[in-house]
Amino acid sequence: MQGMKLVSNVVAFAALVLSHQIFADTATETGKAPGDAAKGQEIATQVCAACHNADGNSSIPANPSLAGQHAEYIIKQLKNFKSQDGKPAERESPIMAAMVAPLSPDDMKNLAAYYAQQTPKPGVAKDKLLAEQGEKIYRGGNLETSVPACSGCHSPNGAGIPTSYPRLAGQHSEYVAAQLRAFRTEQRTKDANNEMHIIATRMSEREMQAVSEFISGLR
Repeated sequence: MQGMKLVSNVVAFAALVLSHQIFADTATETGKAPGDAAKGQEIATQVCAACHNADGNSSIPANPSLAGQHAEYIIKQLKNFKSQDGKPAERESPIMAAMVAPLSPDDMKNLAAYYAQQTPKPGVAKDKLLAEQGEKIYRGGNLETSVPACSGCHSPNGAGIPTSYPRLAGQHSEYVAAQLRAFRTEQRTKDANNEMHIIATRMSEREMQAVSEFISGLR
């Protein structure tokens, strides 16, 4: 029975890795997303700076850094936070819902263009041992529990793959861990495909913390 379970896990793991590689291979660089970065800077300074800093390098661990993030991904998330035609937002956040409510589609494109052009500041992992454990999962996954390597979709250096997978390098560990938990508990399944939910449900709390710690220092 133990051998059959291991074989089953290997098959499931291989299938998930293959699906990720297919997504990675078919994702293409779309170039500069449409948007006026100068106009986006005005909005970022007036509306977003308190939580994400004017240049998108958030100094608040609970809030993500946006500097250098793919413009297409930012646009998608802004749309997901906004209620459309009276329907509930695909991604729930009372704070972000209030922030995006007055934004037009052009405002979102302009913001995304601005943040995508900003230089992300490198982060530093605080817990070396935890980060080393996280690196093993990020680069090699966990064969026994069919968790694929994070690098398959988010790239070995954490740069992500436009337009499908976000940049993660240097992101706050607290924020990354919170998002993994949200995927696991299905708080974030409406705004994304089901891949991350499947992966997160197979990860232990320790693995989530370890991967998040490694990502915070990834460059």
